[in-house]
Amino acid sequence: MIEAILFDFGQTLVDSSEGFRTAERDAQQKIFAELDGCAWDEFIDRYRRTRKAHQDQSRFSRVEIWRTVYGDFDQEPDMGRLATWEREYWQTVNRLTTPFSETIRVLEELQHDYRLALISNTQGEAESEGHRLREFPKLTQIFEVIIVSGENGINAKPDPQPFRLCLEKLGIAPRAAVYIGDDYRIDIGGARDVGIQPVWLKHHSVTRNWPQIDTTVPVITSLDALLSLTTVIQSDDPASKPPKKGA
Repeated sequence: MIEAILFDFGQTLVDSSEGFRTAERDAQQKIFAELDGCAWDEFIDRYRRTRKAHQDQSRFSRVEIWRTVYGDFDQEPDMGRLATWEREYWQTVNRLTTPFSETIRVLEELQHDYRLALISNTQGEAESEGHRLREFPKLTQIFEVIIVSGENGINAKPDPQPFRLCLEKLGIAPRAAVYIGDDYRIDIGGARDVGIQPVWLKHHSVTRNWPQIDTTVPVITSLDALLSLTTVIQSDDPASKPPKKGA
């Protein structure tokens, strides 16, 4: 029986795609302007490969990514300037982040039948001004448990620790939970590895190169699909249907 629905945050409940595109473009231009004797094509290729290598290891600090980029070109950055740029980066992301149009409505409906929790990786923003969850009090107050992984000694997803900690706080077994996320490696793989049923959200409003993976994991394109959760997870078992609160 599914008792709880656990959610990722970025690109699952909120759309930050334009914010990240703008913040990345601004950061790239600032760094490139400081690198001597470097062609743009060479720079952007190295930048993207370095960023991917860090993110594949769940290392999301922009300062550390940028520091590595400078090192790739045998240059030493001004760390104070990188810290300032990181704050500006997250200010841009936050300014251009909005909940998906259905997010609040769907969460408010789901909480009548399920316990709701959130597990979100910090991406380095906690080192500057705190996790951007703080910008959305109306959204976060809906959740019974919130885990910010990657800070306060909690390993970042896809490590099993934040998933297990969330289950422990809820007092439920993995089979009693479903996890909704947009990132296949971090969210889908992480949840599945601890025995939680994952659901892959590829939101219809987000322009993105989704990984082409042959998978049996349920895929949805809107949070509205969760209002028929048992259909999404393809379960005909009556025991999987949630009890009404107070029943």
